[in-house]
Amino acid sequence: MKEIFHLKFIDNNDLLIVVALIFGILTFASLLFFFMGLLKPNAKLKELKDRTKSWWIMATIVIGAIIFNTKISYIAIAFLSFVAFRELYSMLGFRQSDRRAIFWAILSIPIQYYLAYIGWYGAFIIFIPVVMFLLLPMRLVLKGNTDGITKSMSILHWSLMLTVFGLSHMAYLLSLPPIDGVNIDGRELLLFLVFLTEINDVLQFTWGKLFGKYKVIPKVSPNKTWEGLIGGLVCTTGVGYLLIFLTPFTVPQVLVVSFLIALSGFIGDIVMSSIKRDIGVKDTGTTIPGHGGILDRIDSLAYTAPTFFHLVYFIIY
Repeated sequence: MKEIFHLKFIDNNDLLIVVALIFGILTFASLLFFFMGLLKPNAKLKELKDRTKSWWIMATIVIGAIIFNTKISYIAIAFLSFVAFRELYSMLGFRQSDRRAIFWAILSIPIQYYLAYIGWYGAFIIFIPVVMFLLLPMRLVLKGNTDGITKSMSILHWSLMLTVFGLSHMAYLLSLPPIDGVNIDGRELLLFLVFLTEINDVLQFTWGKLFGKYKVIPKVSPNKTWEGLIGGLVCTTGVGYLLIFLTPFTVPQVLVVSFLIALSGFIGDIVMSSIKRDIGVKDTGTTIPGHGGILDRIDSLAYTAPTFFHLVYFIIY
């Protein structure tokens, strides 16, 4: 049993407080939107409800990763990467001749996560950006079809970078060595990252709905407003300060890190919005019935995970 569960989780009051806070907020939000729907049937609450439901899913996955053995956590996050990658390549219009190269790309997922699991930083940081960058074009060339090959080379590697390399930093957080003199490990760091990313998404949306007037990039994401962005940045930075006990940071450091998580989450969201607008689709898939694909829910994490990981690595290690 000890090999499956992190039993010391029960004795960690900080983690218990945050987990209770997360599920408390989710329960409150779900009940609030339910009763608002009863009182105001014409209220436009669908997107708020969708975001709350997606947050339930992500919170359950991450908290499960905290409670269970980290080997299971790596597999769970790797599976998220695989599903997100599959959703992305399925809608990007690859050629029939690209199938073997896509298979190679899929094979890189367990390798990348194994490197995260064993904590081999040097190999982890170059495997997809360098090794796969060099190998995938070679596999495409071997097929002999040069019509559209430049596009395939570009979007295949970019897809791997976004859905596998970016998200794999979540797994590597669990492999970071203990910090001298600080009772913090990768579980707390992962919880801090995911909680701030998701609360930032909700806060920016809520501020935008309540006070939004001036559009940030109307041609890319008409619902994104300066009021929503600034309100989300300020509030998320404040939430990060309140959760400083989950990190090894000083107060100035946690404020900067929280601000950058909020900003990179916004960037990840609008980047994915621009891709979907270019292709002409609303969602990246139908993995979550009624709420789109996995990538729709974790596009922000694909940007916040590497941002947060490298800030931690630079500041602490």
